[in-house]
Amino acid sequence: MTDDGRASDIPSAAGDSTVSSPSAAGDSIAPTPYRHVPVLLGRVVELFAPALASPQAVIVDATLGMAGHAEALLLAHPQAHLIGIDRDTDALALAATRLEPFGARITLVHAVYDQLPEVLARIGLTSVHGVLFDLGVSSLQLDDADRGFSYAHDAPLDMRMDRSTGPTAADVVNTYPAGEIARVLRMYGEERFASRIAAAVVRERSRQPLVSTSRLAELVRDAIPAAARRTGGNPAKRTFQALRIEVNGELVAVERAVPAAVDAISVGGRVVVLSYQSLEDRLVKQTFAAGAASTSPRDLPVELPDHAPRLRLLTRGAEVASGEEIAANPRSASVRLRAVERVRAAA
Repeated sequence: MTDDGRASDIPSAAGDSTVSSPSAAGDSIAPTPYRHVPVLLGRVVELFAPALASPQAVIVDATLGMAGHAEALLLAHPQAHLIGIDRDTDALALAATRLEPFGARITLVHAVYDQLPEVLARIGLTSVHGVLFDLGVSSLQLDDADRGFSYAHDAPLDMRMDRSTGPTAADVVNTYPAGEIARVLRMYGEERFASRIAAAVVRERSRQPLVSTSRLAELVRDAIPAAARRTGGNPAKRTFQALRIEVNGELVAVERAVPAAVDAISVGGRVVVLSYQSLEDRLVKQTFAAGAASTSPRDLPVELPDHAPRLRLLTRGAEVASGEEIAANPRSASVRLRAVERVRAAA
């Protein structure tokens, strides 16, 4: 909402891209024929429905990607305004095309999701009705072999979600000391053989720089004991995940962004998070659990109003995709969904 409580006439943030073609109304969810299949789409729309029922509600898709969730939410709530945030300029361009029929109901912003407070401040909003996070690497990034996210294709070692800034995965493997590489692999990839892989990387780069995904994947495979290669999928999976998280500062962003989203929603507003690996999910779980707990001293006979829970948990633990969805969309296999509703204003 704006300072006077209105959600209408939302201006674009400085430096963002706003779709301005005539608005299209719709009351049924009929996704456009894009290759991207949004994960847990029906459940996401269902969870946001009560929060977006009010006239001129504002929803933030903080990880817009190819806008599959965003499109469905706009179709389900013809009066809602959506603010779409993404660090990937390629994703923003595709999303702008996909969401063009919604016209002035869209504000698109090039930013990282932990910049949510700054984005809302630039737009002039003091609160919103919902925030969605669909974390991790997007289908667009995985499917574009040249981005370097996949160990299944040979490509430059890049892995940046925003190719306009920041170090690449090649910078990490060619400049970090062995101990720091091992720390990254152990912390962000939960890799048991982090030290062996780091040592192999340092030996290889002393001969020639590591610049390709296929060479790194081969190096990781050779560094891991043969017995460990027989289970758990591709041996390079954890290393690639760890490098991607390091390059993009993903866990640091999640740690800042989820509490910021909780602070940004009004009473009755909701935050929904889709995570795809345990480190992200753990941070989300901790933030939500803290907000849903009372901070009153345990020995008091009554709840102190200013110490009552701010949040209500909307899921019992983390929800997962059904077998049917996983069969139709294998990328949903690792998803963990958590959601909360704001039940108390800030003290």
